[in-house]
Amino acid sequence: ILCIGETKEEYEAGLCQAICAVQIAKDLDGVSKEDMANVVIAYEPVWAIGTGLVCPSDVAQEVHVGIREFLAKMYDQEVADATRIQYGGSVTPDSVDDLMSKPDIDGCLVGGASLDPAKFARICNFVRS
Repeated sequence: ILCIGETKEEYEAGLCQAICAVQIAKDLDGVSKEDMANVVIAYEPVWAIGTGLVCPSDVAQEVHVGIREFLAKMYDQEVADATRIQYGGSVTPDSVDDLMSKPDIDGCLVGGASLDPAKFARICNFVRS
């Protein structure tokens, strides 16, 4: 799992897509198209990890689209479409349904909420709208 994401300052400056693209380019340098079948990318805005702040689902969707577009340039559309891209960053029972309703968010990387069985079960059993 390759975790990428920006700081709050970078987010507020509108640099999210650029930061993620640089991280992907550096971290996947030397990874072949064939090896991409074994890669999962998690978009985890640093400012949301463990803070209780969640990236708005529409913004997370835009970032995931940007990641796919960058993967298509770096590899091809087939790799971009096949790569699992998850969202991580204070995923909660209250945010999971909205996040998982977005077409380019393939799953969630759950942190602290996984320590509470009831919260984790609710996240695992999200309601797709």
